[in-house]
Amino acid sequence: MSNLLIQNARLVDPASGLDRVGDLAVADGRIVGVGAAPAGFAATDTINAQGAVLAPGLVDLHARLRASGASLEGGIETELRAAAAGGVTTLVCPPDTDPVLDEPGLVDMLHWRCERAALAHVLPLGALTRGLGGEILAEMGALVEAGCLGLSQAEQPVRNTAVLWRALQYAASFGHTVWLRPKDAFLGGGVAGSGPLATRLGLAGVPAMAETIAMHTVFELMRATGARVHLQRVSSAAGVALLRAAKAEGLAVTADVSVHSLHLTDVDIGHFDSAARLEPPLRQARDRDALRAALADGTVDALVSDHAPIDADSKVLPFAEAAPGATAVELLLGLALHWGEQTGLSLSQALAPVTQRAAQVAGREARLAEGAAADLVLFDPAQRWGVTPEALVSKGKCTPFAFARSGLELPGRVLGTWVGGRRVHG
Repeated sequence: MSNLLIQNARLVDPASGLDRVGDLAVADGRIVGVGAAPAGFAATDTINAQGAVLAPGLVDLHARLRASGASLEGGIETELRAAAAGGVTTLVCPPDTDPVLDEPGLVDMLHWRCERAALAHVLPLGALTRGLGGEILAEMGALVEAGCLGLSQAEQPVRNTAVLWRALQYAASFGHTVWLRPKDAFLGGGVAGSGPLATRLGLAGVPAMAETIAMHTVFELMRATGARVHLQRVSSAAGVALLRAAKAEGLAVTADVSVHSLHLTDVDIGHFDSAARLEPPLRQARDRDALRAALADGTVDALVSDHAPIDADSKVLPFAEAAPGATAVELLLGLALHWGEQTGLSLSQALAPVTQRAAQVAGREARLAEGAAADLVLFDPAQRWGVTPEALVSKGKCTPFAFARSGLELPGRVLGTWVGGRRVHG
């Protein structure tokens, strides 16, 4: 492996507070010098960053590598290339693959395919229950031994509270983390956030209490079991208030929010635009504003892409029938920076929820420090780009942030991405 020297970069590391111009040296996949190369270091590959930002590679806690649709079959490598193009070096994928990740052999197969592509670190979540059916617990210990980061139900809530109680008891006994998207099974079946707009459009609504009732249940079970839980894609102001109280109480809970809930509201559905058919559904401006504030103050730990490469045929349908989801892994950096600009945060503060804080949730590190893995992203925060189908590597081209739809130009053109010191993009 070559010795890499990146010169004249603006080194930004949220973990340490570093923000200064300097060089960074890499040898054998590890950082060996920050600010300047160590004595005796001989570079075999030198890059002049010309003042561009060099930061830890992004950590995305929710990205699907393949979604339904014949045109997207076999797209794992393509989606990993999309992650690299977006500066994402580590991603967590949910267990609702085909087949469901409820057996160690299936986890081994996923690891093999991802390692063969060698484009990013992939941390799968194992199924909490067999087939995500919510009735019989999966072999949780065996799945974690096979390399699963934790256990999850993906989008399928556990209807039987006794089953969820047993799952959290088992997880707490062995120190496993359970990843749950808080959604009541009986209230969460709509397609839009409840409110005047959903009523006017005649769309089945999902009330905020579909999220908060599920959160109340989870928190009661956490108190009873001592389990550690990560809440995925919190979407409401009421949910943020419950989360803040649970953290103040000392419960072992972390949470994330999607780029869609952070930037969009139900108004963005427009005239039944299926690009905005998302799960969880978009809510009102007060919810978006509460989520922005909670991400800034750390109540919400991480920002996720909620990437789902949906094929065009699954979106060109009536709103309620269209597949929920959107491509976003390539947009994570730009949308994090855009949030930072709108909220008046420093560059380091804007990057923290997609680097340091996201890595902490996953039990990993994302930092610019001697000895750390050389998972890096180099980007120009001044370069802006409009999201177009041609600009996306992902097989999924549908996003509510498409330039033709939103007119939004994102900051942060990725110039290079490295995983373990090996350049995978740029």
